[in-house]
Amino acid sequence: MTNWNNTHVLILGAARQGLALARWLSRHGSHVTLSDSRTAGELASARASLADTNVAWAVGGHPLELLNNTDVLCLSGGVPLTLPIVEEAVRRGIPLSNDTQIFMEAAPCKTIGITGSAGKTTTTTLVGEMAKKNAEVRSQNAEHSAFRIHHSAFVGGNIGDPLINYVDDMKADDLAIMELSSFQLEQMTISPNISAILNITPNHLDRHGTMEAYTNAKSRILEFQSEKDTAILGHDDKGAWSLRSKAKGKLLTFSLHELEEGLSGAYYHDGLLNLRDGNAYLPLILREKIQLRGDHNVANVLAAFTIGHAAGFKLDDMLEAVEEFRGVPHRLELVRELRGVRWYNDSIATAPERSMAAIHAFDEPIVLILGGRDKKLPWEDIAKLIHDRVDHVVVFGEAAELIQKAVSTVGGARSVDLHRVNDLKEAVLKAAEIASAGDVVLLSPGGTSYDAFKDFAERGELFRKWVQELS
Repeated sequence: MTNWNNTHVLILGAARQGLALARWLSRHGSHVTLSDSRTAGELASARASLADTNVAWAVGGHPLELLNNTDVLCLSGGVPLTLPIVEEAVRRGIPLSNDTQIFMEAAPCKTIGITGSAGKTTTTTLVGEMAKKNAEVRSQNAEHSAFRIHHSAFVGGNIGDPLINYVDDMKADDLAIMELSSFQLEQMTISPNISAILNITPNHLDRHGTMEAYTNAKSRILEFQSEKDTAILGHDDKGAWSLRSKAKGKLLTFSLHELEEGLSGAYYHDGLLNLRDGNAYLPLILREKIQLRGDHNVANVLAAFTIGHAAGFKLDDMLEAVEEFRGVPHRLELVRELRGVRWYNDSIATAPERSMAAIHAFDEPIVLILGGRDKKLPWEDIAKLIHDRVDHVVVFGEAAELIQKAVSTVGGARSVDLHRVNDLKEAVLKAAEIASAGDVVLLSPGGTSYDAFKDFAERGELFRKWVQELS
């Protein structure tokens, strides 16, 4: 839709995305109702933030009568499609949308969308840094001396500010770079000009039910591209690479290994990151100049180079961004070194697969802190890796018993020292007691934060605080 004037829109969920969308739609003449299951008291600050709009509120639940006279139902990120009001809307033929879909419909500029089970925030942030360095370019023509063309790069979507907040200020030569989740993609019927799927590994099965449904949601980022667009798929990941037949335009890839003949993209070989496009070859950067730990982060950098190349960024800008990039909070973030022990915050790891990538990033002896809320994902593979690579494990939270059982059942050549505590604060104290000089203490939980925290960021911030308080 391009004209929202006099439409009736119901938005479910008054978090970051819902509030931003409500404000934008209201400003564009829509009659907006914002519905949230929380009480009026719990929503006081959210309601205050929209006090200058004509948005109506429905709190304490989602009664079906809210659908009467509704033209479009918009879902915030965490709202499941199995909610009775959503199922009823589908039954009535009311179209579903969300803030990203509406942003894409309104955006006057080129768009880049990045999704994946792991690495999408790091990759999106790095592409954003590349784009910002590239945003001021020199142009030359016969009549004028060199002059600057200013254009802007906007980064958001599933991270940072929802881009719907900025769409009215965007110009045709700007660039929007979005991290997209499977939750957002489920309802979208429009694809970015450059769409990247980094990887597809078991995640969010508590929401999607099956890997097939989860993969289908991710693949929608390619579904609505044209032959003028570019698809970028991770070559080393079976889930992502299996979708290459869906690419309608140019197909690029990235890999930690040399690319086979006929493939274009970024790859790693013999200590050097490289780029190949058809017959053109370009050495990029030595691995040792990348500030991030782990092969998975080298893959993220390769993905960012491939995306930047597809977007036409200058090589110098991309190289400068990579050399300066120190990572994103809560992703293998070094918190401190105390008495020879290095403490790392990887609170973003809300699936066992992500915790495994973090373990692989270290050669040092590891004290691993695992726990939180299980997402109905398998723990056997990480249990095997623990027996190969980890000396001590501290488990906490709702999933503690499940993890303890998996580690104990799998067994292995090496015995693992395993401790169970109630919560993350106790886990920090126990890890401090266990760790000795030369060890790494790694919070890489493998479960979500929702058993005890608002989100992974709050969990990571409190972990930082408790680690800094150690003496």
